[in-house]
Amino acid sequence: MSTPPPLPEDELVERFVRASGPGGQNVNKVATAVELRFDIAGSPSLPEAVRARLLARRDRRLTDAGVLVISAQRFRTQERNREDARERLAAFIAAGYEVPKARIATRPTRGAKERRLGAKRERSTIKRGRAVRDWD
Repeated sequence: MSTPPPLPEDELVERFVRASGPGGQNVNKVATAVELRFDIAGSPSLPEAVRARLLARRDRRLTDAGVLVISAQRFRTQERNREDARERLAAFIAAGYEVPKARIATRPTRGAKERRLGAKRERSTIKRGRAVRDWD
């Protein structure tokens, strides 16, 4: 599946908060920043394989309970921040639909083995030359 289906609105939780940073008098009055929450672990609309891939990602936006928290405050309007948060959520979920390519096990070539062992021998010789010897 190349593009994921849209998520149902009832699974998204939006909270509007005051944005940090510059913005003049407006920043203290208007809650333009958006905090979008999506429960990946408990979502019935995600296939099991996609859910497992998303929960396995090491992402700081993911809570221990499996809830993805996206904070958007890039723009000055609530609507633009809302769109930004939803786009970022869609990108995160689309990444879960991409199946990682399976790694094909390979063996090192004879030349690679010889180069590695030769480098180890050289290093050993250098270190042996540094050793303090007791001649008495």
